[in-house]
Amino acid sequence: MVMRMTRTDVYAKVKASEDERTDRGSPAIGHLKFPFNLKKDQEDAVEAWIRNDFRGSIVYSTGTGKTEIAFECARRAAKAKAGIVSDIAINTDFKHNINNYDSDENQPVDTDNATPTTNNFSSTIQNDSDETSFNKSISQFRILLLVPRIVLIEQNVKRLIKYGILKKQIGVYFGEKKEVREITVSTYQSINNNLDILRNSQMIIFDEVHLIGESAKSFSQIFDVVVEDRRKAILGLTATIDENDPNFNTILSVLPPVRKYQVKEAVRDGRLARPVILPIKVNLTEAERRIYYDCSSRITAIASRLNRFDAQSISLLLRKGGPAAFMAKTWFANVRKRRALLNCADNKILAAADIISKKHPKQRIMVFSETLESVHKLREELQHKRRIKSYVIESKLKANERQEILSKWGVEFYPLLSVHTLEIGYDVPEVGVAIILANTSNINQTIQRIGRVIRKSDGKEAAFIYAVYLTGTTDHQTLRTVKRATGMAQDSYDDADNEKTRETSYSKRGKRKTTTFGTKQNQREPMTLDNYFRVFK
Repeated sequence: MVMRMTRTDVYAKVKASEDERTDRGSPAIGHLKFPFNLKKDQEDAVEAWIRNDFRGSIVYSTGTGKTEIAFECARRAAKAKAGIVSDIAINTDFKHNINNYDSDENQPVDTDNATPTTNNFSSTIQNDSDETSFNKSISQFRILLLVPRIVLIEQNVKRLIKYGILKKQIGVYFGEKKEVREITVSTYQSINNNLDILRNSQMIIFDEVHLIGESAKSFSQIFDVVVEDRRKAILGLTATIDENDPNFNTILSVLPPVRKYQVKEAVRDGRLARPVILPIKVNLTEAERRIYYDCSSRITAIASRLNRFDAQSISLLLRKGGPAAFMAKTWFANVRKRRALLNCADNKILAAADIISKKHPKQRIMVFSETLESVHKLREELQHKRRIKSYVIESKLKANERQEILSKWGVEFYPLLSVHTLEIGYDVPEVGVAIILANTSNINQTIQRIGRVIRKSDGKEAAFIYAVYLTGTTDHQTLRTVKRATGMAQDSYDDADNEKTRETSYSKRGKRKTTTFGTKQNQREPMTLDNYFRVFK
């Protein structure tokens, strides 16, 4: 007997069946209950993922609730696995031309002419007897949640329990803890050594999926296992991914973006605080300038001799030995020396100390740099010359030590200094000031850093992001990257592409002097510390 149902009818049945929760013998994720309603953009993300056959990535800005989206996707996938089926573009393996249904929601589905396969997550309605599948239940739905850092395991476990999942149904898998339960939370590194957990999971959630691109070759086998079974539900979560970067080819193939919601959209919708970019130009000292140009000239000369101009191609020479390998080694040594100089430049440290001491002495501030040397140098400046207490968060700290520092933040001290440790997983919405000293063009890192301070909280409508950079050097890419990361360039008070106009430099004693250069007509004055204090005092 042919069962003819419209797309709208089937979708209504999916919704109705989801509302009929049966605790007895139901999957753990079926007990999920949020103490709030998901936002429309979150619901849209869930629906987009379902329409793509329970596969794909959600590219949502930090602070827009990606974790809740993932949990809801898992709940809906468990319901579908229990036999809930629809043809709203979920089954991409119909030999029948399913694309015809996109233009007409009320077009009937003649299942006699549609031949389903068993190679995808969902199955299809074939006859009247399948009507019972809408009420059929399964006892378990095995979910594996992969995170990049151990600290995120505890955060996700706490959130699952908060949303109604029993603690005994959640396992953690890392280090000496080897608990595999219906919902298992693990790190990429830990699961890489036990791929059977991947194979046995019915759904896999890849948190911060951009971190396992082509450059992370040790994780490539994870995707090799995932693509073995088309029936798995797979979900990627990330705040950003460059679709033009070949480093992400595998991710884009296995987990293509199904819904995007970036900073600019979230700000427009009132979901995030408005990021206000405050560029601070500073100069190298004379001694630093000589070192910088010496390193740059060596880098250029060696690259010309080798006829190779990027790190990847030059790195290939290191294995060959001989003069070429020696020059490649020298090239990298100069690149590292120049980068260290840009991160630890005296005037950068003094500018950051001025921002902290003069503009935000009693506000929680996050300071991001690329090297531990630079943040320790800033801490020394603050503590011994400004009498300002600060702490450094680094990866070597134990979890309880990190927690103790964070508990004192905003009470006993205000500047929190970090290299990479605070980029992912620390949610403190009350923080509204960030200082970026990092010399980087890495858009993913920058988005994560900015995401720490643009989360909304009561009374918080804007977040201030200081981008401190050195003029006349490759450091200008820092400002460009910050602008790209926010998509809010109109809220910046400077333009790194303009000619130098007015710059603030600092002596080692911290005395400022301002030099004025020729400027273009009608060009805005850059936001140096001097005119920042004048405009925003």
